[in-house]
Amino acid sequence: MAHARVIPLHGNTTTSTTDPVTGQPAVRTGTRQTARRGRTRPTLAEEPPADAPAPPTSEAAAPPTPEAAAPTAPEAPTAPPPPAEDAAPAAEAQPTTTRSNELADRLADFVAFTRRRLTGEYEVDEFGFDAELADNVLLPPLRQLYRKWFRIEVIGTHNLPDDTGALLVANHSGTFPLDAMMTAVAVHDNHPRARFLRMLGADLVFKTPVIGALARKSGQTLACNADAERLLRDGHLVGVWPEGFKGIGKPFRDRYKLQRFGRGGFVSAALRTGTPIVPCSIVGAEEIYPKLADLKPLARLFGFPYFPVTPLFPMLGPLGLVPLPSKWFIEFGEPIRTDEFAAGAEEDPMLVFNLTDQVRETIQQTLYRLLSQRTNVFLG
Repeated sequence: MAHARVIPLHGNTTTSTTDPVTGQPAVRTGTRQTARRGRTRPTLAEEPPADAPAPPTSEAAAPPTPEAAAPTAPEAPTAPPPPAEDAAPAAEAQPTTTRSNELADRLADFVAFTRRRLTGEYEVDEFGFDAELADNVLLPPLRQLYRKWFRIEVIGTHNLPDDTGALLVANHSGTFPLDAMMTAVAVHDNHPRARFLRMLGADLVFKTPVIGALARKSGQTLACNADAERLLRDGHLVGVWPEGFKGIGKPFRDRYKLQRFGRGGFVSAALRTGTPIVPCSIVGAEEIYPKLADLKPLARLFGFPYFPVTPLFPMLGPLGLVPLPSKWFIEFGEPIRTDEFAAGAEEDPMLVFNLTDQVRETIQQTLYRLLSQRTNVFLG
């Protein structure tokens, strides 16, 4: 009967082999037996004796260290990062939510505004100015022209007082008084306290149906010293365009050449109230309706100071009333103080003339400077 050959398991048994040199049986010990007996391989610092048997041919495992034997705590599972395709919709959802909230807020404001108008819960001052109507109805369409069409840049807003009265004096041009409206938007939208500009208008403005009522609601009043002084004493910003129809209706060939500033009535109002005069220079309004001619018979027929002929009007009819998209600049200059003069200074005609000429010259020189910096009528 044949004997079965036993195949030892590696590392757990001891196998006997014959040394080829000495012919003596040699014992090869597995890693577990070596570890159990505490044998370690000699280091470089320890030289084995000469008669020591040859080291085992198989690598002996080092005894386990306490650190290695101690079980390690399993790491806490971490959530995988969201896929890129899932993060994109989340980023797009935030602007959508913001727009929805803005629309909801606007709708709520509109409902509240309508309720107040129907119930009469709004205020109108003694001049007919309705601040709520101006802020919610009259200024928004003008603001679109201001931002999108004329792309107006404003300089020197810091020269406007925070909460005291001041008289803003500006050049007048453009055939149609859009420059006054754009100046009102510039003051309101760029002033840190969103102040309204109370403009002084000519008689024709308030005699025109619909336009006269809207002018009153927007804060305008008649250009007379009595109304101007009352507004200034109450701490309002008052705007005046002393060139009048001579400035707004001048031919295109005379663009940016200031006309006579009247008799200095605005200077007298500033002197009586001790309020500063802020020069305002407007570049860009001259090009919106270039006036090439004046049809005087039609002007007399309709009661207008002039009937302009422009490159587009009246040839294109109502389409010719669309202003050209010129680039605008509005600069508020350094205030000219009037509280330094003695009482009754407004009665000195020489002083009134000198201050009027100083304001006019300041605006004229600022216009020349802005024009020299402008490279294109429509691009700025």
